[in-house]
Amino acid sequence: MDFHVVCAEEKDIPAWLALVNTVAEDFPGLDIDNYTETLKKNIVRKTALCIREDGKLSGILLFSPHHHCLSCMAVHPEYRCRGVASALIREMLNLMPECDINVTTFRENDAKGIVPRALYRKFGFEPDELLTEFDYPVQKFVLHRK
Repeated sequence: MDFHVVCAEEKDIPAWLALVNTVAEDFPGLDIDNYTETLKKNIVRKTALCIREDGKLSGILLFSPHHHCLSCMAVHPEYRCRGVASALIREMLNLMPECDINVTTFRENDAKGIVPRALYRKFGFEPDELLTEFDYPVQKFVLHRK
């Protein structure tokens, strides 16, 4: 399925936050106020990507060309396993400079990590160091593009 990935606009904030709240259990340490401010900054920078479907957001992604990372990605449960996440990542890769890109995700032994780890591997990301973020064990993945 082909999805039209666009840069999020201020009008998307309520739908974006609704999606984040729907999948909040997948974001340990989520502080919605700080997240909202980060989202607003990313919208201005054109580093907040989304896919609009049926009047709502089916997928969202924040990235940082400055920090060379995929910061946050979520797909609405009704739209999973349809290529939404892949479309978002492809667009991010088109917009990022040719550099290594980092993302942190759940560790191998975490059931929440099965799908995202497979997705990142599909795009060539490789497992890297084990970390802890917001008191939750995660693992960094790196896509080597240099």
